[in-house]
Amino acid sequence: MSASVTAAPTTTSRTASAVRTLDLTKTYGSGTTLVRALRSVTLDIPAGRFSAIMGASGSGKSTLLHCITGLDSPTSGRVWIGDTEITHLDDDALTKLRRQHVGFVFQSFNLMPTLSVADNITLPLRLSHTKVDKEWFDHITGMLGITERLGHKPSQMSGGQQQRVAVARALVTRPDVIVADEPTGALDSEASDDLLTFLRHCVDDLGQTVVMVTHDHDAAARADDIVTVTDGQVSTARSQEVLA
Repeated sequence: MSASVTAAPTTTSRTASAVRTLDLTKTYGSGTTLVRALRSVTLDIPAGRFSAIMGASGSGKSTLLHCITGLDSPTSGRVWIGDTEITHLDDDALTKLRRQHVGFVFQSFNLMPTLSVADNITLPLRLSHTKVDKEWFDHITGMLGITERLGHKPSQMSGGQQQRVAVARALVTRPDVIVADEPTGALDSEASDDLLTFLRHCVDDLGQTVVMVTHDHDAAARADDIVTVTDGQVSTARSQEVLA
């Protein structure tokens, strides 16, 4: 099924599409055990906006997220991040592209327990042998309210604080797209609200693109656009302005 959401005017200098897919299909197994996780999904996610991908457990929304970021390979179809088609890139090229162009925020935080907050944030830059932009680092850590915690280890912080560190790590490379996979799933209501406010701020004030997978309708309500996945297909894709 083909779907798109209409992009509102934006001042971003990036390409009009942050992520595109064409006839994206993902299957697991074969014969009587064949599972069709994605069924010919054609989707256009606009740059400079906050898009939420929604669906019930098993709908295919996480598989879609993994395929559009190169964490999993589609069975067939094509995927672009910006102007770069990633479908046939080898593992090394995919790893380099993700480090430079995609920021990840996971439900489980995925922080390195032996590293300080500052070192966790700058890890993607060290892995890609890129110098830290001190002004940008100071800006995002100040925005997220973790400046006083930079010397701490993750175990010394609350879940909400750890997720803020994960957001800073996602932002530090100035990626083309920030991908958040159920980012509020391990947080209480107050920490969830704070995180969604930060993600909204990333779009409105920093010009970032955010794509968030969630099953939470309240979380999705913070997004500009909502894509609903049902049985491996995009059943609806619409702008929140249409819903308002």
